Amino acid sequence: MSLHIQKLAAEFLGAESDGSTLITVTGVDISKDFKNATVFFTVYPEDKENVALGFAKRQRKNFKAYVKKESELKRLPFFDFEIDYGEKNRQRIDEISNNN
Repeated sequence: MSLHIQKLAAEFLGAESDGSTLITVTGVDISKDFKNATVFFTVYPEDKENVALGFAKRQRKNFKAYVKKESELKRLPFFDFEIDYGEKNRQRIDEISNNN
C-alpha cells in the first residue's frame, strides 16, 4: 500500500512542480488506523527545501484527489508531506565514509 502511494506521490509532485527543484519521494508512513499518511521526500538543491515543503503542503488537497482518481482505495487518509531528514543524514554519512 505505501509503495503504491509513494509512486503516486512521485508522479504527482513531478507533474505539479515547476521544475526548479528535484523532489525525490523516499517513503510513506501510514498510521495503523489508516487515518494519516506522511509522504517523505528530499529536495535538490537543498536550499530550496522550505519552498518545496511549502508547495507540497499546499498541494495536500489536490494530492488526495489525485490518489482518489488514480487508485482503487476505498478510504483515503489525510496526507501530509515532510522532508526526509533520515535520508539526508544517511547520505551525509555515506559522503563522509567515502572521503576516508
